[in-house]
Amino acid sequence: MGIKQFMASFIFTLVVFFILYIPTLLTTSPIYRFQSTAANTLNILQPINPYPVTFAYLISASKGDLNRLKRTLYALYHPGNYYLLHMDHEAPETEHHDLAQFVSGEPVFAQVGNVWVVGKPNLVTYRGPTMLATTLHAMAMLLRSCKWDWFINLSASDYPLVTQDDLIHSFSNLPRDLNFIQHSARLGWKLNKRGKPIIIDPGLYSINKSEIWWVVKQRNLPTSFKLYTGSAWTIISRSFAEYCIIGWDNLPRTLLLYYSNFVSSPEGYFQTLICNSQNFMNTTVNHDLHYITWDTPPKQHPRSLGLRDYRKTVLSSVPFARKFKKDSPVLNKIDRELLLRHKGKFSFGGWCSQKGVKHEECSDLSENLGVLKPGPGSRRLKVLLTKVLSTRNFKKRQCR
Repeated sequence: MGIKQFMASFIFTLVVFFILYIPTLLTTSPIYRFQSTAANTLNILQPINPYPVTFAYLISASKGDLNRLKRTLYALYHPGNYYLLHMDHEAPETEHHDLAQFVSGEPVFAQVGNVWVVGKPNLVTYRGPTMLATTLHAMAMLLRSCKWDWFINLSASDYPLVTQDDLIHSFSNLPRDLNFIQHSARLGWKLNKRGKPIIIDPGLYSINKSEIWWVVKQRNLPTSFKLYTGSAWTIISRSFAEYCIIGWDNLPRTLLLYYSNFVSSPEGYFQTLICNSQNFMNTTVNHDLHYITWDTPPKQHPRSLGLRDYRKTVLSSVPFARKFKKDSPVLNKIDRELLLRHKGKFSFGGWCSQKGVKHEECSDLSENLGVLKPGPGSRRLKVLLTKVLSTRNFKKRQCR
């Protein structure tokens, strides 16, 4: 009798184990996390004073962009921020593997543990809603994984014009609910080329990449909300990101369904959502903090920046610029003069500086982790932020 009771108890325990534990093994982790072999040292490396603000970056790359992605990450890296890397599903398996090897093999990334790779990448179609879906996917993962103040979406062809110490210092005194989203209700040529056409993105249902499909029939402009357009590159507050992902009213989901058939939806979704939301419309700053020069009208494609654009790029005082060709000479000039960055190393920052040594190679964590050393880029950016947040510009340019 005792053996029967023992066997019954054992079988019951085994069944419960399979029910509760096995499903966790089948769940695919959305992020590849790379742990340090010396994880116990993290307690020693924690800054005495936390950084005043934290940024969460999405850096997206396409097939053939691996080296550009690495360079951009080195230029953007800071131990106080978080970085999520997305390599398009279309990229060959070797690029995905090399990216994972790169992140796991960088000692600083492993020690701090703030650089991740999307474990199940998306197929992204040019001008299709899959670009927007990838951004929202990244937002959801970063909201779940870490605490941050602003979300910044960039591509591998973007590059910073200030150090992260400059950026953190410049944003440290700003209200945390501000959203830097360039927007306008004047659609112009986009009224007929974007607002009325209906498209289908095969990337939503196919494993093979192809161009968007155009539906012959067009639709009328919406009457239940007002359309806005603007830049696809944004700096979004955590509170607005939470609203986009888990909004307490149905507007985020309604607009997401609407923009699933919209050409270049990243240039309209966040603008239309924030300007039709009573809770967030007054938090908009009508600037994307990017330097971009466009081709001849209708300004659909950004022109590649070169050495002749360097002066205007710096004078713009913005923290980011796009787009740059791979290994463009102007990137070396930006590294040398703005970021104080050596080849294959990180941009200069207090976190990697040594006492008594000025502007040395930034490659390892130092005892100054938690210290900011802003430079001229911070002063330029603060002047710009003061201008766009002035009484003359801030309220008067919101959702117009």
